[in-house]
Amino acid sequence: MKLVFIGAAHEVTGSCHYINACGKHILVDYGMEQGVNVFENASLPVAESMIDYVFLTHAHVDHSGMLPLLAARGFQGRIFATEATTDLCSIMLRDCAHIQMQEAEWKNRKAKRSSTVAPHEPLFNMEDADNAVRRMVPCPYDEKIEICEGIQIRFTDIGHLLGSASIEVWLTEEGTTKKIVFSGDIGNKDQPLLRDPAKTAKADYVVMESTYGDRLHSAEKPDYIGELTEILQETFDRGGNVVIPSFAVGRTQEMLYFIRKIKEDKLIKRHADFPVYVDSPLAVEATGIFHKNEIGCFDEEAMELVRKGINPISFPGLRLSITSDESKAINFENTPKVIISASGMCDAGRIRHHLKHNLWRQECTVLFVGYQSVGTLGRILVEGVDEVKLFGEPIEVRASIRTLSGLSGHADKNGLIEWVEGFEEKPRKVFVVHGEDNVCKSFAECLQVEHGIKAYAPYSGTEFNLITGKLEYEALPIPVKKKAKVVSDVYNRLLAAGQRLLAVIRKNEGGANKDLAKFADQINSLCDKWD
Repeated sequence: MKLVFIGAAHEVTGSCHYINACGKHILVDYGMEQGVNVFENASLPVAESMIDYVFLTHAHVDHSGMLPLLAARGFQGRIFATEATTDLCSIMLRDCAHIQMQEAEWKNRKAKRSSTVAPHEPLFNMEDADNAVRRMVPCPYDEKIEICEGIQIRFTDIGHLLGSASIEVWLTEEGTTKKIVFSGDIGNKDQPLLRDPAKTAKADYVVMESTYGDRLHSAEKPDYIGELTEILQETFDRGGNVVIPSFAVGRTQEMLYFIRKIKEDKLIKRHADFPVYVDSPLAVEATGIFHKNEIGCFDEEAMELVRKGINPISFPGLRLSITSDESKAINFENTPKVIISASGMCDAGRIRHHLKHNLWRQECTVLFVGYQSVGTLGRILVEGVDEVKLFGEPIEVRASIRTLSGLSGHADKNGLIEWVEGFEEKPRKVFVVHGEDNVCKSFAECLQVEHGIKAYAPYSGTEFNLITGKLEYEALPIPVKKKAKVVSDVYNRLLAAGQRLLAVIRKNEGGANKDLAKFADQINSLCDKWD
C-alpha cells in the first residue's frame, strides 16, 4: 500500500499523486503544468495503460488537463469525479485539446521557414479528449462509493469551483484499512455562488494544498461590488474599455454575478447601459453548466435569487461571443465596455488579441481577477513592465493595470489551518503539496511547530508506505533551468522602502517565533494586496 508524489510537489500546478493498493494503480488528479516549471517531475511509476482508476478533485486544468494524454497513451480505466466536475470536464478537456492542436499548427506554420525544424505534434488531440470524457463516472457528493474490493471513496464539497471536492479514500489490504484524504483545492469562505468548504471527520493521512499557505486574506470582508464599480466608472469616464483576463470556468461566472448586481442597483452613472462581452466559447458553455448544477452546488444567497426566478449570472447588456468574427468585431465597437475573455493568465486564447488592442491605450484598464503563475504574461503585467510582445509585435503598456482585491477561490493560511484542524483527531501525517517551494516548507513547519500536527512537504518522486507509516524513498529536488524574468527598475522609492523593510527584519533576528511568524504573515498579506 504505497503513495507516490508526482506533480504539484513544491509547485502550484500539475497536481498528480499515485496510489498502489489492492493490486490497483490509481492516480489522484492528472493536471497540466502552467507557468514556470520549477522542478522536474518524476515519471509515473507504471505505464499509462496500467492505470486502473483516476480520482479527480475538480475540473481546473492544473488538476485535470493531462487526462487526454493518459487516454492517448492507452489508459482504459475509469475516472471518478462529481457530477458537476464531469460536466465541466466535458468542455474543458476538449478545449485543452483544441488549444494543443492550434498551438501545434501555429508552430508548424512558423517552422516552414526553416527546413531544419521537425514538425511539432500536439500532446493530444480531440479524439483523446473525447476518450477521456467517455471514461468519466459522475458521482454525487457525500455518498460512499465502492470502487472495487478493498477500495472505497467519498466526495465532499470543498467550495473551490463548481463540483470541486476533497476525496476520502479507504484502502483495505489483508484486514488492514487505511484512510487517506486528498483536499484538492480548498475554497475561500464567503465567496459568491458556491458554498463554503465542508470539513472531514477522520483520516489516517492527509494530502493538502498550500497555495496561500504563507498569506492572509483581508480580515474585513472585501467589497467586491464597490471596488469593481469604482474601476468601471473611472475607466468608462475616460472613454476606455475594461479588459478582464478571466478563467472561463468559475471566475467568469463570479464576475457576471457582481456585474448583474452593479447593473441592478444602477451603480454606474452616465454609462448605465454599458455592454459586457463574454468572449470565450468555453466560458459560455461553462455558464450553462453552472445553471444545470445550481441546486447541488450554489450557496444560499444565490439560491434565494434562483427561487425568485432571477438568473444570478445574467442581465441586460450581456453579449456572448462565440465565433472568431464576433470576437474580432468587439475591438471595432467604440462604446466603453467590459470584455471578459480567457485565458485568465493571458498565456493563450482570445484575451491576447484584446490585450493587443487595449494595452497601448492609456484610457483603458486591464483588470486581473485571479492568481497569476510565475512566468505567465499575466504575472509579468501585474509585476510591472513597460512593454510586452504579442503575436511577434512589441506593445507598449499604457493601460492601467489593476487587480480586484481579495477575490480568491483559494483559502488563505487561516482557512487552510481551519480545515485541517477540523478533523476530530489529528491525522498521523499531513503531506503539504500544491504550493510554491518556500510556501510548502513554511506551511509544513507552521503546522508542526505551531499546531502540533506532523507535517511534511515531499518533493516529486517521494514514496510513502501507508501500512508502516514510513518514507520508503525521500526524493530530492531537481531544478529546471529558468528563463530570465522581465522586471522593471524604475521604482527607486519602492526599492528604498524594500531595503528599509529588510533592515527592520534583520533587526528582529532572534525574536520570538510567534512574533516573527505574525510579522511574516503581515508582510505576505501586504504583498498579496499589491501582487
